[in-house]
Amino acid sequence: MKPSIFPNTVQGVVDALYSIFEEGYYADKVIERILKTNSKWGSRDRAFIAENVYDMVRWWRLLWTLSGKEPTTVKRDLWDLFGIWWMYKGNELPNWEFFNHIRNFDIEAAKKALPNDLKVVESFPDWIDTLAESELGEKWKTIAHDSNIQAKMMIRTNTLKTTRPELIKALEKEGVDASPLPFNEVGIVLNKRVNLFRLNSFKLGWFEVQDGGSQLIAEMLRVESGQRVVDACAGAGGKSLHLAAMLNNKGSILAMDVEEWKLNELKKRAKRNGAHNIETRLIEGSKTIKRLKGKADRLLLDVPCTGLGVIKRNPDTKWKLSSESLEETRELQARLIREYSEMLKPGGLMVYATCSILPSENEDQVAKFVAEKDGTFELLEEKNQSPSEFTDGFYMALIKKNE
Repeated sequence: MKPSIFPNTVQGVVDALYSIFEEGYYADKVIERILKTNSKWGSRDRAFIAENVYDMVRWWRLLWTLSGKEPTTVKRDLWDLFGIWWMYKGNELPNWEFFNHIRNFDIEAAKKALPNDLKVVESFPDWIDTLAESELGEKWKTIAHDSNIQAKMMIRTNTLKTTRPELIKALEKEGVDASPLPFNEVGIVLNKRVNLFRLNSFKLGWFEVQDGGSQLIAEMLRVESGQRVVDACAGAGGKSLHLAAMLNNKGSILAMDVEEWKLNELKKRAKRNGAHNIETRLIEGSKTIKRLKGKADRLLLDVPCTGLGVIKRNPDTKWKLSSESLEETRELQARLIREYSEMLKPGGLMVYATCSILPSENEDQVAKFVAEKDGTFELLEEKNQSPSEFTDGFYMALIKKNE
């Protein structure tokens, strides 16, 4: 059966690509906005737009190399690029005048002419390819390939309200095909993409959307009942909620961030989750951190990073990053681990984590910090999680503050 294709949904894809590459908006926000513009689009239309936008962003360099042209955001050329993408997937072009420019385009010849070059075949900018190869060596080839595999939908069971077996049964009753994540006791993989936020089980707070690798970070912190835990870069609080469930609402969690809107989102999520031991606090400057010196039994530093480990979910990251922004990010990471670690009590544990694959954001930062502290802090364990079938790319290190 030939896949259905309609001018208005292809126009939606073209408009989204223009917003992402010309206007600089993030792909997820662009797709969300475009899907709201036409109430007549059904679930198949919406899936068509979302999937093709993400895939064309993912393979942006490869597609332009196939076309034989330099990348552009002229909408006429974006229509041509979609046509090339459609043929690349093995489909026939419909008899629309939109595609007259490429009616005679030889896609098979274009495929054969592709250079055997990782940065083209896996579609990465030159500077990321050069940097990743220098830092990762032979591992980069596999990581680059796996970063282009569409991410699975994964959720984490909220054990404050249910168990994984009970949640899987509830999801099945809601028509969701789900199976346990193989490497922990709370993760679930969805075998088909669905709108999770419309499910009654979500509204009841039985689960949160969270990548499998991300679920390992809170677990590494080794929290114990009654402890004071600080999540110092909490964002919208996915890991704070996980920690609350691990503590069974005992002890206290202080979720901090520099952006108030993220903390407000966490408050809503905590209410839905039934997590009562989370306090939020806006970081308004260095004084906010200094007031907490030596107060935390456990400290989570999920620091800002390039996001090169989560490209399968955010493919536009590789086109929006720059070498300058990478250097700024490294400097910020070094400052945060140096300053925020002061919140930890002697004998306490902290986890430094990123969603990056680069050692310069990960092992190198931790090694430098531990060396500077000259015995005050000790690295106990570290883990690199490469992008794979069940996880994005993450790094996490467990560090102890000695007595």
